[in-house]
Amino acid sequence: MKRNIKTILAFAVVAAITVLFASPAVSQDKPADNMQILRDKIKADKKLLVAANMELTDVEAKAFWPVYEGYQNELFLLRGRTVKLIKDYSDAYEKMSNDKAKALLDELMKIDSLGLKLRQAYLPKFRQVLPEVKVVRYYQIENKINAALNYELATNIPLMKAAQ
Repeated sequence: MKRNIKTILAFAVVAAITVLFASPAVSQDKPADNMQILRDKIKADKKLLVAANMELTDVEAKAFWPVYEGYQNELFLLRGRTVKLIKDYSDAYEKMSNDKAKALLDELMKIDSLGLKLRQAYLPKFRQVLPEVKVVRYYQIENKINAALNYELATNIPLMKAAQ
């Protein structure tokens, strides 16, 4: 079991960083198509890792996967906002104003708030289709992936420059 969680964490870091920062490395021929292929592969790989760690029965799996897909689709929208926030921070980094810093922080707080609301909104849905122990297990997997992503982002995003 520990090995599987470590695999998930390693996957999460590589996948998240690839999706978040791969766009410049993508071929210029059809960058949108290439990014979609990459996203689809990451999504499929994550699903395989979740499946390997959830230990679902056939009945549980039939009920779980549609709820999982809905959750992942909404989570993807939040991650898109995070990517935009990072880009906005990067674009403003050298000439950061107080107004821009405030707007960036406000957006971060909104994303965090929406993430909590999303987890809360899906909790009853997961509870309808899984026993509580497996609901907790799933939320642990997602939390570990999120923690790994946040750690990787924190190590790669520089602190805001002090005011001159």
